[in-house]
Amino acid sequence: MDRVMKNKAAVLLFLLPSLILFTAIIIVPVFMSLYYSTLDWDGIGEKAFIGIDNYIELLTDTSEFLPAVWHTFFFAAASLLIQIPLSLLLALILTSKIRGERFFVTVYFIPVILSAVVIGQLWMRIYYPRGGLLNRLLAAVGLSDPANPVAWLGNIDTALVAVMVPILWQYVGYHMLLYYSGIKSINPDIYEAAKIDGAGFWQTSFRVTLPLLKPILQVSLTFCVVGSMKVYDLVKVLLGDGGPSGSGQVISTLMVRNMFTQNKYGYASAMSIFLIVLCVILYQGVAFLFREREKKRRRTHD
Repeated sequence: MDRVMKNKAAVLLFLLPSLILFTAIIIVPVFMSLYYSTLDWDGIGEKAFIGIDNYIELLTDTSEFLPAVWHTFFFAAASLLIQIPLSLLLALILTSKIRGERFFVTVYFIPVILSAVVIGQLWMRIYYPRGGLLNRLLAAVGLSDPANPVAWLGNIDTALVAVMVPILWQYVGYHMLLYYSGIKSINPDIYEAAKIDGAGFWQTSFRVTLPLLKPILQVSLTFCVVGSMKVYDLVKVLLGDGGPSGSGQVISTLMVRNMFTQNKYGYASAMSIFLIVLCVILYQGVAFLFREREKKRRRTHD
């Protein structure tokens, strides 16, 4: 094996199929989108080169694009502040030797394997104005008027939050499983030593588990932030074309609408490049934060 790894030609030969696929599926489409973003083109007819005009239009569009960017960041912030802490808490509880541990792990992970259409239809029934589960529960405790039920997905003030809830619910189990696996891989002797020193559940969690989970936390936060930027399926299923007055519009849904409904292929390509750049910046931001924290930790120990 070592002899093979030292042979650069052999290593290149093994990597070549993956490199070809990566180039064909990722690199080439990105550069094609970058080229299309400089055009005034409907995807079929003549192309007209317009330089950075599409990007200027994007960054000055206060009616649709900039609100969509804000909505996308709202999803990312909600994921960081709600989804990640909740997932971590569930993982900590499930690894504290409770009964039915495997059963609960399976139950929490089930939403991850369901399709967005199934989840969307389920939550539509929950949000349905008349006869929906949420309005019936609120009416039962006197917090809603049965004669005037709330249209959760049809109200400008509630549409964005209403679609955010099932997105967070769907992926809590995914991040929980990452943390659960990471905690299970920690040497039990470390926990035994902490217990001997008198550490309780929360002290062990914050002073032992979290520091050892940093690599998993970095991966999870990266998936969380970058995934929130690309959210599309559940927004499309629940709100259709962005909800009432675009109150639930995100970058991905707006991009698809401009490309396939309004035939603004060049403009939509500029959105895709903007989204790619945004994801790269956020990924690098998460990596930078973890690098800086690691440097501070090393300086403290030195």
